[in-house]
Amino acid sequence: MADKQVDMPTKYDPTAVEAGRYQTWLDEDVFKPSGDKKATPYSIVLPPPNVTGKLHLGHAWDTTLQDMIIRQKRMQGFDTLWVPGMDHAGIATQAKVEARLREQGITRYDLGREKFVDKVWEWKDEYAATIHKQWAKMGLSMDYSRERFTLDDGLSDAVKKVFVTLYKKGLIYRGEYIINWDPQARTALSDIEVIHQDDKGAFYHVKYPFADPDYTFNGKHYIEIATTRPETMMGDTAVAVNPDDDRYKDLVGKEVILPLADRKIPIIADQYVDINFGTGMVKITPAHDPNDFLVGNRHNLERINTMNEDASMNEKAGKYAGMDRFDARKAMVADLDDQGLLLKVDPIVHSVGHSERTGVQVEARLSTQWFVKMKPLAEAAIKNQQGDDAVDFVPERFEHTFTQWMENVHDWVISRQLWWGHRIPAWYNKKTGEVYVNEEAPKDIENWEQDPDVLDTWFSSALWPFSTMGWPNEDSADFKRYFPTDTLVTGYDIIFFWVSRMIFQSLEFTGKRPFKHVLLHGLIRAEDGRKMSKSLGNGIDPMDVIDKYGADALRWFLSTGSTAGQDVRFSYDKMDAAWNFINKIWNASRFVIMNLGENTQPVVPAADKWDLTDKWILSRLNDTVKHVTEMFDKFEFGEAGRSLYNFIWNDFCDWYIEMSKEVLNGDDAAAKATKQDLLAYVLDQTLRLLQPIMPFVTEAIWQAMPHDGKSLVTATYPVDHPEFDNATAETDMTSLIDLIKAVRNIRAEANAPMSTPIDLQIKSSDAKLQHVFETNRDYIDRFVHPKDLQIGADLVAPKLAMTAVITGAEVSVPLAELVDLNDEAKRLDKEVAKFTSEVERATKKLGNERFVANAPEDVVNAEREKQADNEKKLAATKQRLADIKAQL
Repeated sequence: MADKQVDMPTKYDPTAVEAGRYQTWLDEDVFKPSGDKKATPYSIVLPPPNVTGKLHLGHAWDTTLQDMIIRQKRMQGFDTLWVPGMDHAGIATQAKVEARLREQGITRYDLGREKFVDKVWEWKDEYAATIHKQWAKMGLSMDYSRERFTLDDGLSDAVKKVFVTLYKKGLIYRGEYIINWDPQARTALSDIEVIHQDDKGAFYHVKYPFADPDYTFNGKHYIEIATTRPETMMGDTAVAVNPDDDRYKDLVGKEVILPLADRKIPIIADQYVDINFGTGMVKITPAHDPNDFLVGNRHNLERINTMNEDASMNEKAGKYAGMDRFDARKAMVADLDDQGLLLKVDPIVHSVGHSERTGVQVEARLSTQWFVKMKPLAEAAIKNQQGDDAVDFVPERFEHTFTQWMENVHDWVISRQLWWGHRIPAWYNKKTGEVYVNEEAPKDIENWEQDPDVLDTWFSSALWPFSTMGWPNEDSADFKRYFPTDTLVTGYDIIFFWVSRMIFQSLEFTGKRPFKHVLLHGLIRAEDGRKMSKSLGNGIDPMDVIDKYGADALRWFLSTGSTAGQDVRFSYDKMDAAWNFINKIWNASRFVIMNLGENTQPVVPAADKWDLTDKWILSRLNDTVKHVTEMFDKFEFGEAGRSLYNFIWNDFCDWYIEMSKEVLNGDDAAAKATKQDLLAYVLDQTLRLLQPIMPFVTEAIWQAMPHDGKSLVTATYPVDHPEFDNATAETDMTSLIDLIKAVRNIRAEANAPMSTPIDLQIKSSDAKLQHVFETNRDYIDRFVHPKDLQIGADLVAPKLAMTAVITGAEVSVPLAELVDLNDEAKRLDKEVAKFTSEVERATKKLGNERFVANAPEDVVNAEREKQADNEKKLAATKQRLADIKAQL
């Protein structure tokens, strides 16, 4: 073999391989669209990460899948665009910056709005720089010249356009309503920004005395009301019963005294009350409960808000004013007890809403907010899913999740009491209170005051697929060419937050779906299956993983570790396996490159120069190309990975390269040149198949071997070559491999190493199979080292021999000095049992009429062929066992 000098160490070193590679790609501009107007456009927009911190493993998974898709499409000749960007993440980012300020002993109010926003921009720049470094480390092939930020000028124009348009259509309105309130961030929250978790609490059973001291009910001068939130009692304006509840019909219209407030409130009847829950009587607090708010509207009840923005009690809470809500609860319960109004306290565990961002317990708060009227938008989105322009959900089951939410959606509260975000384009006249909504400020601005609130982060990110393309300028070149986008990749956990909102906003403002496909992946979990979190201390920084294993190993694990829609468990054992696989590729490639000739090119020589192994590897390569391409198109990356792994590790490395050594070591220069070209070709095509998943190591290897082009990133992706398909070569090669494996197994069982001389008999009545073995004696000699090799139909196995049955042949190795006939009989007994089990399994399966009738024809035929093969093997093994037993 040649001993060419190759600058490739014997061990794969990801740090050395990846160093500087990304910058080279950027310098060469290989990530930008091709500009080929004849090419089919293919676009992806990156789900913009929040500028709240570093990227986590979920981001790594999400971006790896997108990068694989765009890299493959780029190589396939599509005019590809992958738009990067980041999200200002309103409440989340403001909370982070406020926490940093608290460490310095100051608040946003100390700074004022303008200076505080400057501080947030500083934070954004700091973390955007970190995210850029992480993207580079991951090898993401995005077009940075088109990078966007949800607060940049273009996207701000889009936000204002959408707000004003929806307002003028009557789909955005301002109203007083019960909303979710975060008392730490001091802002409204949408329903899906509230996380419910079990908290310890209690049912406080309280006496509400009748206003008429002489009136009694069931012999008592009071009714019993149970509440979990006594701190809201000062806002009670009624007690309600169900009108169909016969127990309380006589109470409707009576009045009771509100404990601690000495205020009369009526007993009313409303269908909202559940007859079968508790006592069937509930207190109504319209300013502190969304259901009570609706009841209050129906009965014209007063709305008494007893809390401040920070959830401390206000002046309407009487003596409890200024207290924290939970301190007020304790004080009120103590006072109720002192006044003989507390009947009992039942400890409970109940589901309580908490802010997704700050973690504090959410308050239901009466507030004037801006809302989007969702019904018409949701109906349009649902209708669109029934037509040709429907968004394709992968996996399909998540479409039901989407439509179910849209069918039950509430109006969306879009105003946030924050300083960081898109200011609401609404102004109020200082004298008249008139509301002015427009994309531009009033000309006499001195007479107007802008609404201090900002918009929900999701309002701007809902426009992301088209606002990043230049909309509202519908003549924008990118909007006209690349919108709608092709594939959105994101987690299934933000279908409500983001996916649904992009769909209805895109339909409303562009008349088109925002993307053709939405590929939904799961969550990254710890090895034990628990969700990764800071509180559990089980989070893993993807950059630490890359430092140890390399980006390609992490990408391989993330892309092939699960099926669409499923969670994946991170595992260092799997990372070790990923690194080992790349090391196998590295060393196999190093061997191939070292043994290429001076004139070797990755080309396919004339077919008349191919031997069996060449025909076989080209056929296996073509099968792999077709299967991997099909699996990528279906987003089944785990299946694509399995196909690549089996081809590379088993077919190419373990067999083709090993068998090539026979020719490379030989004296036939022409055969050697053919083999070198084919080795280079198969390696080149394999690297192209792998490039979308492992861009760094494949580029490094490709640059070290003969190639045409500047970068593997823009090389042509492998395509189907029907002339490579060769079922006969695959069958013949399988027979040769089965023979070699059988003899190796016999050697192992007999403890006969390769240095031990053996004779080998191959008995087969199949003339074609005999020819395969005869014409490949060189490979048989190399791989099993027989002293004497006999191939024929009438061979008789010696008395002392070990045997194996392969498809179409019996293999016998006379090992008189090494084999005990009793041991051989026991081994053959096990073989008989194995083949019997296989035949019985196939017989049962083929005897199932439903299987035969419903399974694809090729599946049924394959099962029949397998059954026939195992029946032959069983018969031959039984005969051999009988022969041996006759000799014992």
